[in-house]
Amino acid sequence: MLARRAENTRLHHRYQDRDFDKAAVKILPGSYYVTGDDMLIVTVLGSCVSVCLHDPVNGIGGMNHFMLPEHGGDPGSHFSGAARYGAYAMEILINDLLKLGAERKHFTAKVFGAGKVLSGVGDIGQRNAVFALDYLQREKIALLAKDVGDIYPRKVYFFPQTGRVVVRLLRNIAAEAITTERTYGKRIDSVPVGGAVDLF
Repeated sequence: MLARRAENTRLHHRYQDRDFDKAAVKILPGSYYVTGDDMLIVTVLGSCVSVCLHDPVNGIGGMNHFMLPEHGGDPGSHFSGAARYGAYAMEILINDLLKLGAERKHFTAKVFGAGKVLSGVGDIGQRNAVFALDYLQREKIALLAKDVGDIYPRKVYFFPQTGRVVVRLLRNIAAEAITTERTYGKRIDSVPVGGAVDLF
């Protein structure tokens, strides 16, 4: 099995997805998952952003879910809360893909999220999207697709072997994404980045 778990096992869970009849892993904010298995990686996004990276030659892919673009501290270990920040979430995702046998020269990317769903916090989604797109351009990773902005949360289904992504706008159940992000957001300032584990 080529699967590698997210940086904090409490930030994802496995289930059998009925819509696609596949084994799936759902990741939460501050988490990521990489694999070469025939399965799904799933997340729900409000103002957060997920980057799906795929190596089509080796059939390996991964997805992260971050809430803030950058942080000035030391990223610490893979078991820190660093993946909640885009800068570290991208590094961790890339490093774990390479460990599974993916090759950086083959990477393609798809970017999702950044909805303006939280009131009173500015447009954090826009900042997340700008960070992700700038990062990919700077690292010369080809961007194949993006679905960012608007006012709706999204549910993202990523097929890591093929790179396929299915996105659903959650017009009627925005509360799920908003509640998840608010809860996680309250913990960000109180939990150190290096050497700690976020218990969501």
